[in-house]
Amino acid sequence: ASTPCPPQACEVLVASAVTEPPTRDIKDTWFSLDGPYKGKSLRLVFGDHQVEMAKIARNLTEAKKYALNENEDHMQAEYIKAFHDGSMYAHKDSQRHWIKDKGPTVECNIGFIETYRDPHGIRGEWEGFAAMINKERTRAFGELVRSAPAQIPKLPWPAAFEKDKFLAPDFTSLEVLTFAGSGIPAGINIPNYDDIRQNEGFKNVSLGNVLSAAAPKEPIPFIRPEDQDVYDACKDPAFEVQVGLHELLGHGCGKLLQETEPGKFNFDVEDPPLNPVTGQKVASWYKPGETWGSVFGGMGPSYEECRAESVAMSLCPDYSILKIFGLGDGSEDINSKAGDVLYICYLSMARAGIAALQFWDPNSRKWGQAHMQARFAIMQVFLRAGADFCTLTSSQPDLSDLVITLDRSKIPTHGKPAVDAFLQKLHVFKATADLASAKQFYEDYTHVDEWFAQKVRPEVIRQAKPRKVFVQGNTFLKEDGEGVELREYEASPEGMIQSFVEREYI
Repeated sequence: ASTPCPPQACEVLVASAVTEPPTRDIKDTWFSLDGPYKGKSLRLVFGDHQVEMAKIARNLTEAKKYALNENEDHMQAEYIKAFHDGSMYAHKDSQRHWIKDKGPTVECNIGFIETYRDPHGIRGEWEGFAAMINKERTRAFGELVRSAPAQIPKLPWPAAFEKDKFLAPDFTSLEVLTFAGSGIPAGINIPNYDDIRQNEGFKNVSLGNVLSAAAPKEPIPFIRPEDQDVYDACKDPAFEVQVGLHELLGHGCGKLLQETEPGKFNFDVEDPPLNPVTGQKVASWYKPGETWGSVFGGMGPSYEECRAESVAMSLCPDYSILKIFGLGDGSEDINSKAGDVLYICYLSMARAGIAALQFWDPNSRKWGQAHMQARFAIMQVFLRAGADFCTLTSSQPDLSDLVITLDRSKIPTHGKPAVDAFLQKLHVFKATADLASAKQFYEDYTHVDEWFAQKVRPEVIRQAKPRKVFVQGNTFLKEDGEGVELREYEASPEGMIQSFVEREYI
């Protein structure tokens, strides 16, 4: 709009080092709204977090001097532009260069990345990490990447709902030096820009020293006494299998059916594919300008985590995949070491579903954490699988001895088929932009009934262990300028506080 912006316009704050960027991604800074907000105006206001963004841009300018190749150089240049000028287009370009920088010894990424903490699922939280590659574990993940074209067709949807070509990503196991953000994940699949992920590629990262970080051994709530030893012995390899499948084949698979621009489609609109859920031809898709995030909104992050977790649950019963992780020789034997890990993959997911109730608010009756809501849904899939595949039992009225009983022999006959049926709907609703069906379906599986709310949740709260915190080291440039000192701290509250005291903040 070329006329002056009305004084009552809604303001959207854009993080940048300057209030008037020299060049803009879009020519206008205010817009007249249509639809239900007709008559209202929206204005872009640059300069949010101005001091911090200026420092970040300056430091990235210094970091750029140490780029080892053209991709790293261009990536840093786009980061600088993104944070100095407030340009999301520049940040997208930084990620294009980042995914081309294959297998660096030192890996990093930075920006407003994840939307989990925004109730609307739109605004990204600032985070950044620096890490070093674990070459031995990365070799195993490389084999998983190479096998991906053979694994993806095993998932429960037709080829029309899958990418035309699997874009083999970089999949590395990293040892984290520093991860700045509200929480440290065990694995990452980025960038989150769907057009880049679908058409250009992505990277998978498994954070090895986050996966292996463990408190002293203690009984695990809701696990039967006879399962405690196998759970303790297999939880780490089971988690590694889950993270690998979740990130690579979970977030990395699937096609969004789109009208990419007016009259241009990424599928045959004259003869649309059959929807495996309805048996009818596909009748909905993403319109020009729509994205997965804009259509699914606040439900999107949890829904996508549930889809990725379900992919892991669908594929982990495949012994040829377990073999890639060094578990067994590929032969099916539920009582082998590979079978133990498979059993714990399922049992730990069921346990995570119960423990997730800690993150459900009985007052608002809403979930407060995307992954927890997703795991509760998958636990419900197990409970609804039939034939007593998975049950919750207790001999006490207050459920103080509540445990999960999961029949490992029924994973292939009841557990996996139930997951596949659930996953097919999750995936197809996402692929076809069918928000109405997705919402009804997902809310059914994540609904907390009175038994879970009034009986199970209080016991979850009673048995809840304090959330684990990570004590991260700091780096310091030596006074002579010839090296870097890594300073680590003891795993205690005092050590964590000291690490914060000695850390320099922007």
